[in-house]
Amino acid sequence: QVQLVESGGGLVQTGGSLRLSCSASGRTFSSYTMGWFRQAPGKEREFVAAISKAGITTRYADSVKGRFTISRDNAKNTLYLQMNSLKTEDPAVYYCTTTSRTTIVLFTARDEYAYWGQGTQVTVSS
Repeated sequence: QVQLVESGGGLVQTGGSLRLSCSASGRTFSSYTMGWFRQAPGKEREFVAAISKAGITTRYADSVKGRFTISRDNAKNTLYLQMNSLKTEDPAVYYCTTTSRTTIVLFTARDEYAYWGQGTQVTVSS
């Protein structure tokens, strides 16, 4: 059974940084695309970033490009999201996710991802 556990959320001032982590278990971590989504109150869950199996290829939402960096450590079965220059529009619950099948595509659609963590809250104060 695939399990994803996020950590690293918290309160940060505008312009500050946070690093989220996602620990994965239950299958071969290095065989699957990984991603981050976020959901703010009253809004749909939206794509943030995705990374290929080997960590070579990445994809970002326009709203976070240049500020956020997705990475992974396959030896540690861990996914990361480094968030810099945080803005007042970034607060949300951030979710780690992965696909149910091996693929080279870095999906942005929520329906393409099968497994989700419980989420970690990110709050930005102005």
